[in-house]
Amino acid sequence: MRTVHIILNAHLDPVWLWPWTAGVDECLNTCYTMCNTLDRHPEIIFTRGEAWVYEQVRRHDPALFKRIVKHIKAGRWSVVGGWWIQPDCNLPGAENLNQQIKLGRAWFKQHLGLFPRIGYNVDSFGHSAALPDIMAAHGQDSYVFMRPMAHETKLTSRIFRWRGQPGGKIVNTFRIAHGYCTIFEPTLHHVEGALEDLPTGVTHTMCFLGVGDHGGGPNEHIIQWVKDNREAIPDARLEFSSPERFFKALVPQVKHLPLVTGELQMHAIGCYTAHRPVKLGVRRAENLLAQTTCALATAKPSERKAAAPIIAQAWESLCFNSFHDTLGGSCTHSAAKAADDQLAGVKASAETVLSETFRRRAHHLPVDPRQRIIAANYTSEKFTDFIEHEPWLEWTHWKPDWCLLDERNRMVPHQIIEPETLMPDTMRVLYPAEIKPGELHTVRIARKAKGKTFALQGPAPDFKLNLSKSGKGDLTTVSGEICPLPDLRLIEEKSDTWSHNIDRFAGPQLDHAHWSKPRLIETGPIRHLWRTEGRIGESRICADWRRYRRCDFYELRLRINWHEHHKMLRLSWSPGSSIMHRDDGISGGDLHRTSDGRELPLRDRTLLHLADDRRAGIVAPEVFGISGDGSSCHLTLLRSCPFAHHDPKILPATLEHYAWVDQGEHTFTLRFFPSGKVTAKELDHHALHLQQRPVIADLTRGMSHRPFKDEPAWPL
Repeated sequence: MRTVHIILNAHLDPVWLWPWTAGVDECLNTCYTMCNTLDRHPEIIFTRGEAWVYEQVRRHDPALFKRIVKHIKAGRWSVVGGWWIQPDCNLPGAENLNQQIKLGRAWFKQHLGLFPRIGYNVDSFGHSAALPDIMAAHGQDSYVFMRPMAHETKLTSRIFRWRGQPGGKIVNTFRIAHGYCTIFEPTLHHVEGALEDLPTGVTHTMCFLGVGDHGGGPNEHIIQWVKDNREAIPDARLEFSSPERFFKALVPQVKHLPLVTGELQMHAIGCYTAHRPVKLGVRRAENLLAQTTCALATAKPSERKAAAPIIAQAWESLCFNSFHDTLGGSCTHSAAKAADDQLAGVKASAETVLSETFRRRAHHLPVDPRQRIIAANYTSEKFTDFIEHEPWLEWTHWKPDWCLLDERNRMVPHQIIEPETLMPDTMRVLYPAEIKPGELHTVRIARKAKGKTFALQGPAPDFKLNLSKSGKGDLTTVSGEICPLPDLRLIEEKSDTWSHNIDRFAGPQLDHAHWSKPRLIETGPIRHLWRTEGRIGESRICADWRRYRRCDFYELRLRINWHEHHKMLRLSWSPGSSIMHRDDGISGGDLHRTSDGRELPLRDRTLLHLADDRRAGIVAPEVFGISGDGSSCHLTLLRSCPFAHHDPKILPATLEHYAWVDQGEHTFTLRFFPSGKVTAKELDHHALHLQQRPVIADLTRGMSHRPFKDEPAWPL
């Protein structure tokens, strides 16, 4: 006899086709309805996850919250998940995912005295290989998901033991059949789906019933239908139950579960290229909070105490806006704008605490008669890169005999480059720096200084940008080393916002980049820069190609003014040899993937293993989707679809009144490592310091006076 554990639930998206405020309303409505339903039906159990949902009830309706607590203590209300929200499970960084569980665990421990051991992300669009290790580290040993569904990814069984990497932690995992909610009347076919693909020797499964996505829960008809059909399926019995009861009943049968290793992909590939601002906002907030945490680690206890509630609130907001429909870009335009606003608040809060913590330290340095640039490395790794900064020089432009001095009065190589402004007397200085984790680095502005100059080691930055009319070309050093140039392709892409029922973007190419003749913008001892401008489709583009002394990578700053509909922009790079496989960045590490054309989520970088036993790499922290084949790696930069368009909705001929995703200006910074011996660790190092740059301050404390413009005796 098989047991079908009937899980009565109310799937509730706090943000989707409605604003987050409507999500609060539905939290209150659904929980009120379910308390009344439980009162009427003493034999049923209701299942509800996400600390955020419970917190809304606690804040807005304390009496209702007390009713929920009473049902939980009676075993009638099942608490699952234990996370703050059901996030996107691919794009958030490892610390973001850790915070999802840490915040949820702290909340549930404080307010309910419990912490669920069952992870529960039934609506997320895919599941990173990082999750089993992260969940296990927090004491969670079971997981429930639905996507990808059976028609999207074939798995060995409905219930399995899942690990992300060989040798990694294992969680017992259940994939929901058909759906987590029932927007139509329940049927035996719906229940029978839960009995399909069970491993031999396993006699327990789960079937989810309840109205959703906008809350609701089981209604009277559903409850009565279950009672009427307890014995309707041969050799099976339906029981009102909960995920805890299911996994407890499964314990003696775990030995029969197959082992699945790797990520659980892929549903809705379009969600990794829809609404780029929210993805950049989450990524930037993650990095600012990481730097702030590092800076606070050595701050005074009083400073850490004062900052703690600000950081906690920032993490709550960041985790909430990592919700799968928010971060996936599949909510409405107005809901997406609200998320952008909230993430701006997170970034502002983190940046304020970071600035205060840094400046309390920097402005207590001993005085100095020269103007200084102070930089702090608030990361876990030594910074070995280049700093760009625009010091304020009292309307005085940088003179040829000026220099930078380090703490030991050695001259630091520098180069004057284009400033951000178009003012006549502003400037920007570029110089190399090596800063240990947590340390301050000082350079001083001087004139006609005497002293030893750092030797400029390594290959010169000189290179040539060669372009053909088709947009193809190469980058060539003075010694003749060649790096193939990536090319931009405009692809037709007419799928819905989610890109349902496809695993790759395979539309025809509509256009290529039409570039102007390259111009040499910067030439100096540290960096050369070639610029070319042009168009692709109806969009304007500008590419700055940079090469730094002693570095074996090429840096691309690509600026796009995007004005396309139902198209996507792909950057394709052929490293010069066949690609055998890729090691793509994921949360907290990387994952070995076959370059088989599938569109997959990307975190920070990819390492390409080539046929000649060499390696090439791309660092792309502002890109979120990747695909490729045996000859090329494809980065999906932009995709223009209408907000929240879901198949099978047929679009009208014109949508001039409607909001389209990602229109306007976008900037990407990428680093390309030609075929050679680059390592994953090296790519991760570059990705870290592209995103967590040194924090900088200008110090004039100790100068005898602030000079007039072009004062001849200044600087010293």
